[in-house]
Amino acid sequence: MNRIKVLIVEDEPHAQSELKRLLAQCGHDILVMDCIDTVEDTIHWINNHPEPDLMFFDIQLSDGLSFEIFKHIKATTPVIFTTAFDEYAIQAFKVNSIDYLLKPVKQLELNAALDKFRSLGGKGSNKETVLRLENIEQLLQLHKTRYKSRFITRIGDQIKQIDITEVAYFKAEDNEVLLVTENNKRYFINYALDQLAEMIDPSIFFRANRSYLVHISSIKKISKYFNSRLHLELEPITREPVLISRVKVTEFLNWIDK
Repeated sequence: MNRIKVLIVEDEPHAQSELKRLLAQCGHDILVMDCIDTVEDTIHWINNHPEPDLMFFDIQLSDGLSFEIFKHIKATTPVIFTTAFDEYAIQAFKVNSIDYLLKPVKQLELNAALDKFRSLGGKGSNKETVLRLENIEQLLQLHKTRYKSRFITRIGDQIKQIDITEVAYFKAEDNEVLLVTENNKRYFINYALDQLAEMIDPSIFFRANRSYLVHISSIKKISKYFNSRLHLELEPITREPVLISRVKVTEFLNWIDK
């Protein structure tokens, strides 16, 4: 086996670029066949292109969980999931012999996963690297029921615990993320918004844009905005407008109407 043909399924452009950069530096001959960002487009791509040797799947895509893809294709290609799941979910991945990389992906961990793939002989040669359909429902249920319920932050020498019910929204600011509570207390936390979007309940939190992940109760007013976008007025009040892009308007309205 020489060149490894790879398909990347990831809905964050930055994460796509970073994974491609790490693959280029991994010491293996890698060909990235394509980068896909939705469940629907991935199903169409796999059904209409030659099979890759290896696939990297983000778990939470813009139109659903990547596990859903395997209900519509034959799962014969080894998969490495990129995930921000908590420790309980990671244990399930180990039990079910599915490779995973915890976000943000690190070069050494990626190299080790690729070395394992090489050592097993590549595509279809070892059942441990292939996603088995009988595990999908278990993993889907796990994702639905295990969400992060609290956060900790450090204030000087003290450690403060914040329950998820206290959170109004998360805000990305200057390469850090702020947790903003209902009473307008602000704390820096050691997570990226991409990670948080996978770790907290999507029925009550929505990724409004690249900077905001908002609790449904923090939305006090929704207004139409220029170029078919929506403007959210949050409480506590934000210094800048919080906008829903035109492409996410339908998704947001469906979410708010559940």
